[in-house]
Amino acid sequence: MYLLSGELIVPKDAPTDLIRAAGGIIRRLVAGGRVEVACIYRESRSDWTFPKGKIDEGETFEQGALREVEEETGMRCSVIRFAGTTNYTHRKGKPKIVAYYLMEANTGEFAPNEEVDELVWLAMEQVRAHLTWERDQELFDEVTKFPEMRAQAS
Repeated sequence: MYLLSGELIVPKDAPTDLIRAAGGIIRRLVAGGRVEVACIYRESRSDWTFPKGKIDEGETFEQGALREVEEETGMRCSVIRFAGTTNYTHRKGKPKIVAYYLMEANTGEFAPNEEVDELVWLAMEQVRAHLTWERDQELFDEVTKFPEMRAQAS
């Protein structure tokens, strides 16, 4: 996989049944300049993760990430930067790649919906232990190194 101009490019020789998805790691600044991150709970899968979903035909990974995050969390966000990818075999046996973007929540409010049952804002040091999947934990480990994830002076 290659990243050019902030957009993930899938090679022409990728598997024909590759599931392309995108999502967001949403951060917010709180009192004292601390950073919190949103984690979602999906009862149907009994997991804590980051919001994500399949990209639509003709959509870029970034466009898909913004749309999916808004659909799942009710929050309209702006992209801060590309955060990385995870890839794994989907529960139906197909290969899947998920491009993630670090985002800032601008407007909106979470309400439980068909896909997401709960959303919690966690302090940086609580996020990793809260995530169900090792692939999400590893991605978050990398994201914590970004300067945008450091506490801000108040």
